[in-house]
Amino acid sequence: MKSRSGLLKILSAFFLCSLPFQGHSQTDTLQRTVITAAQGGNKLSKIKELRTEVISSAGLMKMACCNLAESFENSASVTVGYSDAVTGARQIRLLGLSGIYTQMLDEARPVMRGLCAPFGLSYIPGPWLESIQIAKGSPSVINGTESITGQINMEHRKPTDEIPLFMNASVMSDTKADFNIASSLQLSPALSTVVLGHADANFRAHDMNMDGFRDEPLVRQFGLANRWLLYYPGVQVRWGISAVADNREGGQVSGGWTSNIDNKQLNAYLKVGIPLREDGSESVAAVFDYAFDKMDATFGGHFYKGAQNSAFVNLIYRNRINESNDITAGFSVNADGFRENMIRSFFLGIRETRNTIPKQRRSFGHGGFYGEYTFHSGDIFSAIAGLRGELYDGDIFRLSPRVTVKYAPFNSLVFRANAGRGIRQAIPLTDHFGVFSTGKLFMGDYMSHPVEDSWTYGGNATWYFRESNYLSLDFFGTSFSSQLVVDHEAAPGTIAFYPLDGKSFSNSFQADLHLEPFTRFTADITARYTDARITLNGKGLVEVPLVSRFKGVLNLQYKTRLSRWIFDFTASLNGSARVYDFMDGYENGRTPAYPLLYAQVTRRFKGFDIYIGGENLSGFRQKNVILGDVMPDGMVNPWTMNFDASAVWGPLMGAKIYAGIRVTLWKKN
Repeated sequence: MKSRSGLLKILSAFFLCSLPFQGHSQTDTLQRTVITAAQGGNKLSKIKELRTEVISSAGLMKMACCNLAESFENSASVTVGYSDAVTGARQIRLLGLSGIYTQMLDEARPVMRGLCAPFGLSYIPGPWLESIQIAKGSPSVINGTESITGQINMEHRKPTDEIPLFMNASVMSDTKADFNIASSLQLSPALSTVVLGHADANFRAHDMNMDGFRDEPLVRQFGLANRWLLYYPGVQVRWGISAVADNREGGQVSGGWTSNIDNKQLNAYLKVGIPLREDGSESVAAVFDYAFDKMDATFGGHFYKGAQNSAFVNLIYRNRINESNDITAGFSVNADGFRENMIRSFFLGIRETRNTIPKQRRSFGHGGFYGEYTFHSGDIFSAIAGLRGELYDGDIFRLSPRVTVKYAPFNSLVFRANAGRGIRQAIPLTDHFGVFSTGKLFMGDYMSHPVEDSWTYGGNATWYFRESNYLSLDFFGTSFSSQLVVDHEAAPGTIAFYPLDGKSFSNSFQADLHLEPFTRFTADITARYTDARITLNGKGLVEVPLVSRFKGVLNLQYKTRLSRWIFDFTASLNGSARVYDFMDGYENGRTPAYPLLYAQVTRRFKGFDIYIGGENLSGFRQKNVILGDVMPDGMVNPWTMNFDASAVWGPLMGAKIYAGIRVTLWKKN
C-alpha cells in the first residue's frame, strides 16, 4: 500500500495548476492583488522582469470590446487591422511585425495557431476576460520559442469569482448585436466552475464606399466555454472545454463573386499540479491541451477546406532553492496534423492553370527540453537566463537562449534589458489568409512549413514620479536569419512564396506617459515609431508594405465620485505606410496619415451599468479597397487575376454608434 501511494503521488505530480505552483490561498490572494492594482485600465507592470503592459477588466470596459481584437484600440503597443476587405479576419502587429510572430496564450497555454489564427481574435469575447498582459521581447522559454516579438496572455474570469451571474449586451448602428454571459459557481469548498456564453451577429450588409462589395461580412457566431477548479490540500486540478461555431458571408452585395467561410473549433485542456514540499517551493507540473479546427471556405470560384488537430504537452519541474535562486526545467511538445484540399483555377489565354492542394494528410511538430535559472537580489536586481533545445520535424535541431535583466537602483527608476532567439514553423496560407481574397496565382512553395529563425533584443527604462505617474521609454529590434517571404509585388497577377535571401528586420521605439493630474482623472499618451524592412527578390531591401511608421494614442478617463459616471475618450493618429507597387493614386507611394476617435459614457447603478459610445467618430475610411481591372460600369471585375481585396491599411467602415448594458449579480455573504 505504501508503494502504491508513493506511485500515485509521483503520477499526480506530472500535472499542473500553473507555472510555479503556489498554495491555493496564496495564488488567489496574489491574483486579486494584481487585478485590484490594475483597475485603472492600461498600465505598465512595475514588478515584471519583461516590459509588460496590463489591460485590466476596467481597461476592457473603456470601449465596446466585443472581442479580443477590439481590446487593443487604446494600446499603441499593438496595432489591429484587417487581413483583407472580404472575410473580416483581424490581424495584429507587435514591434512592427505580423501577429503570427506574437505568441498568444490562454493562461499560459499556446492558442490561435494554424487554422484558428485568422479568426481567433474574434473568438474571445472581451467580457469573458479578467485581464490581458502584453509582454514585449523574448519571454520565458517555458512556453516555447514561437514568441518572436512577445506574448499576449489572456486571463479569463475565474471559477472562484464571487459573481454568480454577469451579463453584457450591446448593439451597434451597423446592426451588429453582441451578447455575453458568465456565471461563477462555488459548488463545494473544493470544487468551483465558471460557465461562459457568447453570441453575436450582424443583420445587414453595408457598402459605404459604393464599390459593390460588403464593407464587412455578415457574421453569425456562437461560443460556449466551461472551466473548472478542483482543490484539495496539496493537489490542484484545472480543466475546461470550449467550442465555437462561426459563419461569414462576404463579397459582392448583389451576389456574383461571394465568399462563405464556415469555422468550427473545439478546445480542451487539463492542468493538475502538486507541490513536492509543503511550502510549495518545489513542484512538478504539466499542461495538456487539445484543439480541433475545421474550415470550409469559398472565394468566388475557388475553395479551400482544412481540418487541424493540435496537441500541446508541457511537463515542468520547479525548485525555489532560496529567496535568491530559482530553477525551472522541463519538456514540451507541439504536434499538428492537417487535412487540406484546395483548388484555384486560372485561364492564361486558352490554357488552364491551377493552384491545388490535393486531399491529403500532413503532420509536423517540434519538441524539446528547456531550463531556466532566475536570480533575485531583493527588489533591486533580478536576472533570468533560459535555454531551450528543440527538434523540428525530426531532423532540424535549434538551441534558443534567452536572457532578461531588471535593475531598479531606486524605487522610482527601473531598467530592463532582454535578448533571445525566436523560432517558429510557418503555415504559409493561414499565416497570410488575405491571399485568398485575391484572384492571383500562387507561385512557389506554399505547402511546406519552413522554420523561421530570428533574434529579438531591446530594453526599457521607466521613471515613476508623483505616486502613480510614470514615463517609459523602450526600444526593441528583431532580425531574421531565415523567413518565409510572401511577395505581392513579384509579378502582375501573382503572389510569390519563397525563402528570404537577404535582410529582414524591424526596429520599434515607443514612449509612454501615464498621468493622474488630479483625483479620478487619468491621461495616457503614447507614441511609437517603427522601421520595418524586408528583402524582396528583384527589388532589394524595401520598407514592409502597409506598416505605418508612426502611431500616437491619447486616452483620457474621468470618473465622478463613487464612479457613478465614467467618461472615456481615445484618439489615435496613424502615420503613413508604403503601398504595393500595383496600388495607384497614392502620393509618393504612401498612405495618408489618418485619425481615429473613440468615446464612451458609462452610468453605473447598483448591480448594472448602462453605456453608450462611438467608434471611428472621425468617419475616416480607406478608399479604393477593392483593386483590379475596372469594368465599363466603374466596378472592379473580381473574376480576373488582377483582382485584389487584401491591400487593407485603414478602416473599412465609417463612424459607428453603440449602446449596451452590463448586469452583475454578486454573491451574498
